[in-house]
Amino acid sequence: MKVATHQLRCIECGARIDGSAVNSIFRCPECNGLYDVIYPWSTLPNGDTPASDSKLPNASALRWLWQERRTSTLPVDQSGVWRFRDLFPIVEDLDHVVTLREGNTPLYDLPRASKALGLNWVLAKHQGMNPTGSFKDTGMTAALSVARERGFEWVACASTGNTSAAMAAYAARAGMRSIVFIPEGKIAWGKLSQSMDYGALTVQLKTDFDGCVNVLTDLVSRFPIMLLNSVNPYRLEGQKTPAFEMLEQLEWQVPEHVIVPGGNLANGSALAKGFAEIHHLGLIPRMPKISIIQAEGANPLYRTITENGGEELIPVKANTRATAIRIGNPASWRKALRALRTTGGWCEQVTEQEIALAKAEIGSEGIGCEPASAVTLAGLKKLVAQGKIGKEERVVLILTGHTLKDSNYTIDYHRGELFTEEEEAQISSADKSLHAALRKPPIVLDADTDTVFRALESQMKLVHA
Repeated sequence: MKVATHQLRCIECGARIDGSAVNSIFRCPECNGLYDVIYPWSTLPNGDTPASDSKLPNASALRWLWQERRTSTLPVDQSGVWRFRDLFPIVEDLDHVVTLREGNTPLYDLPRASKALGLNWVLAKHQGMNPTGSFKDTGMTAALSVARERGFEWVACASTGNTSAAMAAYAARAGMRSIVFIPEGKIAWGKLSQSMDYGALTVQLKTDFDGCVNVLTDLVSRFPIMLLNSVNPYRLEGQKTPAFEMLEQLEWQVPEHVIVPGGNLANGSALAKGFAEIHHLGLIPRMPKISIIQAEGANPLYRTITENGGEELIPVKANTRATAIRIGNPASWRKALRALRTTGGWCEQVTEQEIALAKAEIGSEGIGCEPASAVTLAGLKKLVAQGKIGKEERVVLILTGHTLKDSNYTIDYHRGELFTEEEEAQISSADKSLHAALRKPPIVLDADTDTVFRALESQMKLVHA
């Protein structure tokens, strides 16, 4: 299948423009709304299609084609994103595609979490296994390929870390130049080191993420630089593809729930778009419920829903150790709200202590993730306790980042140095016991065999006690 054209549609006023006509900040000039990418076969929120006489692609043929590409040696076919390019024809010439063979990430089962929660199925789609260690690679390959085809030499983003790493890597791969704006002192060093290593011009601003966005918006309005934050709708076209991968890995059986971390709020809406399109094409009989979990210290969507029913965003001064979601004024909040409403999912918030415990529990499964990813398991616990998820329902957690993205967090946790005394005092007795069992600080011993033997013997007795 080949679709020659696409359009951008404003999610606020519904205005449609050609993709090449979009302005530098990817905002509707009439109402300042964000855009969705739509195709002749797309379905819109009201159920209409852009072209009433458009024909849907053949679902069976697509499934066969996507599997067939797995055996190809072409870079675009080895990519877990571009393998599904039939559903996002955003570049005219595949020679312009910039890929690091992203996607194709594993879907793990979490037997310990399943047992602890009394659920039959808890799975984790680990997007941290992408080339730069986060889900941002799936969107960046799409948006940067568009930038390359349109002749841009420079790209830029504001970032809490993962976006900058992905953009810098893909720009380097394409031979393009990149600029990243990062809030000073509010980023994991593992992420910052990536953008520097990949050759980006890295600028730390004495402000928060939202302040970085303001500077970036002014910059791209003055210079020929493509903005690659998630307001760029082409990012979401790549970020919807894990929905397709997940369905393939489940043999096209639809999970009941998909749970996503909530930062700038584009990822949940991207996955919802992917599931909606695949449902519209007839490949699945229904959509999963998509739920979004935020940190209690960075919870603008949660507050917006609980305090005014989603009428107007309530920005917050974001403060959480889960740096990837430390965002107080998310650009894609309306898209996220739409995803929750159209799929029937929920938005929850979790504390710093709940995040740390969930992260350690995921680590105990032999997987590991960055702190922001762990909000999914922490949120799942709350949804199960509220009776919103039942024993027989299948749940997929989206783990957005690799555990090495923020190794200092993990070290501080296991040394017992992560929380303040006040935070420690807020942990329940039951959770304190769980923390104690999960913490594995290094044991410092003299280099003496008998001393080491006695220490190991005592540890073995504890294990079997």
